[in-house]
Amino acid sequence: MKLGIVGLPNVGKSTLFNSITKAGAESANYPFCTIDPNIGVVPVPDERLDVLTKLTNSPKTVYATIEFVDIAGLVKGASKGEGLGNQFLANIREVDAIVHVVRCFEDTNIVHVEGNIDPVRDIETINYELLFSDMEILERRKAKLVKSVKGDKTLQGELDLTERLLKSMEEGVLAKNFELESDEEKELIESFNLLTYKPVIYGANVTEDDLVDDGASNENVAKVREYAKNEGSEVFVICAKIEEEISELDEDEKKEFLDDLGITSSGLDKLIKASYSLLGLISYITTGDKETKAWTITKGTKAPGAAGKIHSDFERGFIRAEVVSYDNLVKYGSMSAARENGVLRSEGKEYVMQDGDVVEFRFNV
Repeated sequence: MKLGIVGLPNVGKSTLFNSITKAGAESANYPFCTIDPNIGVVPVPDERLDVLTKLTNSPKTVYATIEFVDIAGLVKGASKGEGLGNQFLANIREVDAIVHVVRCFEDTNIVHVEGNIDPVRDIETINYELLFSDMEILERRKAKLVKSVKGDKTLQGELDLTERLLKSMEEGVLAKNFELESDEEKELIESFNLLTYKPVIYGANVTEDDLVDDGASNENVAKVREYAKNEGSEVFVICAKIEEEISELDEDEKKEFLDDLGITSSGLDKLIKASYSLLGLISYITTGDKETKAWTITKGTKAPGAAGKIHSDFERGFIRAEVVSYDNLVKYGSMSAARENGVLRSEGKEYVMQDGDVVEFRFNV
């Protein structure tokens, strides 16, 4: 999974990125301190792997990972070259979802590019830049299609969709809110790789005081949540400054620190949960004498497709999957004991994988 972190300058993007990746990206109280997109790969914490590693004496634990890309602060006019221009917008096109950090607190010591705090205005400023960039892409696509359709009438549907999309965008409608007329159009718009079609997770950046009730008493957070609800996006509340402090602690110190604050989850934990929920992802696990590993798949994936995540040969030669739930494996202590107690199942090609399934695949080479 690849997530792009965006937002106006000085909203806490790079501080958050540094904290969750410990990558040390430059962070300062002035616009454009992140010149090139910083990239960091973060393991997805999963206590189930730690338990199974001990249970099966695995020499290695391999967590699922998320790749974060910190995109430089965008400003009004970025799609037309303002600030550092739209070179950064190209970096966003490569991600699975956008993490949009929004400042929801007042601080006279931290400059805001618009002069005051207004989360909805800030969100829409970024959205319009993404929209303008998409329109530029679609205009070029339309120009090519107008020429190509003369010799290939099968492209007429794509041209019609492109023209309708452009007209809708001129009225300020994001691609993900555009009304599609068929499954074929859905496939087409997905192939366009539009920025405003990507799923969005809003990170409401607050002060330490607002963390305890998860931003419930912060009116700016309420505005972000309402905005996100209307477009079907996820929201998580963070304090980038606290995340920075947490990043310097080991696991035991981190837990104690969060307990002292009255917080159960770090910002990274919240972001991971929101990401999996938004993208419809789950994890299954393999464990044994070589390694214990989490594999990320889409909800609804059948057993052969899940096997293909390990190796394409596993999917092509799939015979069956020996499956036990994580809870049952821990309860009985081993795969053989799980089998003896009737909780290890043999599943075929139509089995839909569940989160926390522990699996051994059988296949022909």
